[in-house]
Amino acid sequence: MTEDRERARSAGQEGPGGAGHAEPEAQPAAGPAASGAGAGGGREYRAAELAESAGITTRTLRFYRERKLLPPPRREGRVAYYNEHHLARLRTIAGLLERGHTLGGIADLLTAFESGRDSHGTAELLGLEKSILTSKFAEETPIRLTPEELADYYQGEVTVENLAASLDIGYIAVDGEKFVHVSRRLLDASSELVKKGIPLAAVLSAGRELRKQSEGIADVFVHLFRTHLLPREQAEAPEGLDAERLDDLLTQLRPLAKQVVEAELGLALDRRVQAEVEHWMSQCASGTRAATNGDGAEATDGTTGDHAAAEDDSATD
Repeated sequence: MTEDRERARSAGQEGPGGAGHAEPEAQPAAGPAASGAGAGGGREYRAAELAESAGITTRTLRFYRERKLLPPPRREGRVAYYNEHHLARLRTIAGLLERGHTLGGIADLLTAFESGRDSHGTAELLGLEKSILTSKFAEETPIRLTPEELADYYQGEVTVENLAASLDIGYIAVDGEKFVHVSRRLLDASSELVKKGIPLAAVLSAGRELRKQSEGIADVFVHLFRTHLLPREQAEAPEGLDAERLDDLLTQLRPLAKQVVEAELGLALDRRVQAEVEHWMSQCASGTRAATNGDGAEATDGTTGDHAAAEDDSATD
């Protein structure tokens, strides 16, 4: 990890072109894209400008490009133009290097990051698409995080595999240059579990299983709703159910469903934890008794030996 930081630094040190050797570029013809707003209206940078803004040298910038850590710049003839996306990426690389990630690991993470951007739409993942229903059962607050902030939450355990698992489960999505976590509460809870010594991979595996079990619980409530409540509401509204009436019904059901689940989970945890503690204490007691019996046997053997020796001495006398 230290070697990668040194390699990145050395890329910006003196070389054939001297300290901070600038990337050779042809002078562009005057136009709207030169050192300012690009065709899309966003800020664009020449290589030297981008490097200065990111706090690196142009040699380091070229080194990152060669390692495929940056997407290709826009070109006009021989002139390369970079944008805010490239600047944010450079700052991400610097932050991850400072947190101990290797250049190879960063490349893999950024590849997974881009894959998540392409395959998981934030609105779709977080359920933010337009709906006729305004009453949601979830009361979670999504949180936006830079890759560096996400790495800080999980103490360096943000690997390609864990990132892919989080995307697959639906905990995170990619939005621009940031991640969006579906729930601040889940983020904080999982982070605390990692800090207490549980590997992030194990936390994610448990989360996947909980997601599956939760879907089953949700199916139970949906079945009750569809079988018993919805027909009654339809019978009372011969003109047809409208979104407002359906939303009002769900608003009434939401606290009841959560109350039942919370109570059942608490009771189940009491039963399982109590059984586990009793089993553990039983094992500890068995181990203590076995150790005590072993010590007693040794003491008995020693005493018997002493008596035998005393009897032999008596017979000799």
